[in-house]
Amino acid sequence: MAELTAAGEGNPGRGRTPSPLPGPPSPRPPATAPATSEAAPGGGPGGGSKWVRLNVGGTYFVSTRQTLCREPKSFLCRLCCQEGPELGSDKDETGAYLIDRDPTYFGPILNYLRHGKLIINKELAEEGVLEEAEFYNIASLVRLVKERIRDNESRTSQGPVKHVYRVLQCQEEELTQMVSTMSDGWKFEQLINIGSSYNYGNEDQAEFLCVVSRELNNSTNGIVIEPSEKAKILQERGSRM
Repeated sequence: MAELTAAGEGNPGRGRTPSPLPGPPSPRPPATAPATSEAAPGGGPGGGSKWVRLNVGGTYFVSTRQTLCREPKSFLCRLCCQEGPELGSDKDETGAYLIDRDPTYFGPILNYLRHGKLIINKELAEEGVLEEAEFYNIASLVRLVKERIRDNESRTSQGPVKHVYRVLQCQEEELTQMVSTMSDGWKFEQLINIGSSYNYGNEDQAEFLCVVSRELNNSTNGIVIEPSEKAKILQERGSRM
């Protein structure tokens, strides 16, 4: 027994449990990313997105909230305002606001909110744009469309512009005076050289036909306006033909 004890003391590695070697440090848990709020589909007020998606009669339009809220009292501003919508509206599966209106006339409405100009394609009826402007309650656009409709009706009631033509005969030396007396709406159209008819001394005097015209607007509401003195001169010279 004494030998075993002595042997154990002489070899410290025997009879003992070896201590474990130090291992690699335990990995730290990954840092948790801060929570972020995602924009609600369709640019809803809860998401804070500046882009808004609209489904107008089955056609999609995308615009900024700033554009749609340019007219504070308009339907679109009340629908998409940032502080919280005043009007409730259903959304489709993509999150777009559903608006049951004709998309054909919505383009001019949206473009007006973008740049403040009224641009209507020739194939669109102005009355249709007016109807939509009134629905969306865009007062400034309603005024512009009504003014354009009145202007078009005024031009249509006047009918096509008509002209009256006169042919004046004069000699070469009279051309300068002829041009100087052309006023009151008379415009030069054509000068025709008809040759020499008169002989003064040793020089031939060329003859010309001068064609002039003016718009036919001497009658307004049945009142005939008398021509001015310069116009009478042209008429007298035209009577020489």
